[in-house]
Amino acid sequence: MNVLDQVIKNKYAIYNGDSCEITKEIPDNSIHYTLFSPPFASLYTYSNSDRDMGNSKGDDEFYEHFVFLAKELYRITMPGRLLSFHCMDLPLMKERDGVIGLKDFPSIIRQMFEDCGFIYHSKVTIWKNPVTEMQRTKALGLLHKQIRKDSTMNRQGIPDYIVTMRKPGDNPERVEHTHETFPVDVWQNYASPVWMDIRQSDTLQKKSARDDKDERHICPLQLEVIQRCIELWTNPNDIVFDPFGGIGSTAYVALTLGRRAISSELKESYFKQMKGNVEEALNHGIMDCPVGQMSIEDFLMDNPA
Repeated sequence: MNVLDQVIKNKYAIYNGDSCEITKEIPDNSIHYTLFSPPFASLYTYSNSDRDMGNSKGDDEFYEHFVFLAKELYRITMPGRLLSFHCMDLPLMKERDGVIGLKDFPSIIRQMFEDCGFIYHSKVTIWKNPVTEMQRTKALGLLHKQIRKDSTMNRQGIPDYIVTMRKPGDNPERVEHTHETFPVDVWQNYASPVWMDIRQSDTLQKKSARDDKDERHICPLQLEVIQRCIELWTNPNDIVFDPFGGIGSTAYVALTLGRRAISSELKESYFKQMKGNVEEALNHGIMDCPVGQMSIEDFLMDNPA
């Protein structure tokens, strides 16, 4: 049974394997929307697999690997439809990079997609609390005591971004909303270039996905962010793809909102958690509420497993 047959039969298809190999099995022009968080170059080690793009010697090797996937994502995306990726600027460290500073990682990934044929469509900034970042990272630039030493080394916190690309061509399946299903006040909130109201803790439970053999790092995207993107840019029953599925956040929200989902994840412990989360989404059924009026977190509180 091929990928699309599985999606038609089960509403989803999830795979424990290499994102590049799995994406190659998806037919041309068949995906309505893609949403994912790419590996942050060599910043984090997500698993000990040689196939993990995060296990790169440096930026050049990561970019060389990632472009293979970017070309496939262009091929499988429907004309006129969108792809969004979640990322942030990456810190440069004295001991690793020779300097203290920032790398504009979102622009690097965006350029790779443009080189493959995509059009730069939009970007939204997701506000993050700099105090929380300071407590977690102990970054020199965020320390208040640095103000007294030399404030030229102080900087602002690092936000998240959702960068969206569009494949050229006419969209064969328009995404149309009514005033009743997408009120003006909701659109005004979604249209803001900065989303100030995203709760950083609004993620799927992740404790059981950790593996003693690997780096203890996992960064699931906030459910409200996924919800907004899917509500705005897809129709019910559209296929939403996530090549770096993690614990299944994108697939979970897609299914809960009445879309179909395809997702791949290389790390077995994450994949097992994804499977459980996808099954939970199907058990909850389609979220029946006006767009933008209820977060996934609120929905789960009202509908406990």
